[in-house]
Amino acid sequence: MRYGKEKSSDSYEYVLYVDEAGDDGLKKVRPIDPDGSSEWLCIGALLVRVNNEKSVVDWVKDIRRDIAAVQGPVLHFRDLSPTKRLRACTMVADLPARAFVVCSNKKNMRGYNNERAAERGGKQWYYNFCVRLLMERVTELCHDDSVEKYGAPRTVKVVFSKRGGHSYGQTKAYWELLKNQAAGGTTFLNKREIKHQVLRFGLVDYVPHYQDAGLQLADVIASAFFQGVDSSGKRWNPAPAQALSKVMFKKRSIVADHGVILMPSVAKAALNAEQQQLFLHYGYRFEGVGPGL
Repeated sequence: MRYGKEKSSDSYEYVLYVDEAGDDGLKKVRPIDPDGSSEWLCIGALLVRVNNEKSVVDWVKDIRRDIAAVQGPVLHFRDLSPTKRLRACTMVADLPARAFVVCSNKKNMRGYNNERAAERGGKQWYYNFCVRLLMERVTELCHDDSVEKYGAPRTVKVVFSKRGGHSYGQTKAYWELLKNQAAGGTTFLNKREIKHQVLRFGLVDYVPHYQDAGLQLADVIASAFFQGVDSSGKRWNPAPAQALSKVMFKKRSIVADHGVILMPSVAKAALNAEQQQLFLHYGYRFEGVGPGL
């Protein structure tokens, strides 16, 4: 297992591992279309300090040893039994790290094409936008943490799990656009902005999941949340994702919309009672349950 070769001479203070569960197809979407793509796209990430980068392999070895998942070459959430999935999440929750997840419900996006976003984010504009939501939170944390500790922003290395069909070059180019917009104060949809000071074009890598231990931990996060929201799936179970509570990023003790990001909004997502369970656990509120977030 490797960490992803650094493609830049830039130093860095943080490492972010990013993986996904589900897909970004919008032409047909389950459950509206029985033969459609997944109802959810979940992008999970684990953020560690650089002094823990070399510990990631040992963390994965410890988890695999504990749950007796040593037959295959890697830790893969979907290959685990329900008991082992829960235990793996409990162990990830105790790591000296911070986790994030974007959970995008695609029902209201079915058949939609955003030409403006496509011009800026390429053909995979929807995936890039979801990653943008993730990176806005991650870069904010890295920026604020490094300014507090060191008096100046320090950079983050980003490692993506390489999947077929994605152009990570498009994602990097999209980030450069967002960085320039943020620096110039021209960000479109500027509720939040990427903190451009902590990103470097050369500190982005994309490698196969099986080659990087950090990506296997990101897979645990993404897949646990996907299982926890995919109520129409045979393996629906929110418990593993709920067990990740301690590691999910909090701001002022709030996880909702910081470490756990629901897209679209509570009002537009139209989630059923089973899907709401996981988000209620992380502080979201739904009509009839409490005030909306």
